[in-house]
Amino acid sequence: MDLDESPARRRRGAELEAALLDAAWAELDENGYSALTMEGVAARAGTSRPVIARRWPTRSELALAAVRHHFDAEKIELPDHGNLRDDLIDYLRQANARRSQLVGPLMLRFSGIVSDSEGGIAGLREQLIGGRPTMLDAILERASARGELDRRALPPIVSQLPFTLLRHELLMRMAPADDDTIVAIVDDVFLPLVARYPSAR
Repeated sequence: MDLDESPARRRRGAELEAALLDAAWAELDENGYSALTMEGVAARAGTSRPVIARRWPTRSELALAAVRHHFDAEKIELPDHGNLRDDLIDYLRQANARRSQLVGPLMLRFSGIVSDSEGGIAGLREQLIGGRPTMLDAILERASARGELDRRALPPIVSQLPFTLLRHELLMRMAPADDDTIVAIVDDVFLPLVARYPSAR
């Protein structure tokens, strides 16, 4: 139990943590990373600074946790259309709709998070994903199991190309990519490359 919370607002565990991260996200969204303070988040969440500091000792850790919390709330459903092309297009359409709302703020309003993250934007991505397999990895593994490609032979840079190209579009446009671009990423760029790594089956 957090003794720094008033009895009327006393929250515990996941409920308290979600409230703190929602408050941190709102502070980031309104004021940017440079103006983020533990005190501001505490006031918005109706709690005290020590409650936050016990969980996230630094504001960069708090900010990253808030971004990850918001990131995870924007769920993308794993497509299952029975073929690589349709799965990829479905995945990129979902990512385009949901992640486009994060890319702009991350680069413009939260730029300090990127500079505070070891490894820059790549380091930030690693911290957000946490070493977990991505949905793109899952799509490619299933395609490999169906015999559409040889996943083991696919170079990592090729494996990640669909999302890399979509992310580039989002960063350059600061807006969702158009659907023709999504289809072109799959049909005109990725699938022709994947054809060089056919399954041995």
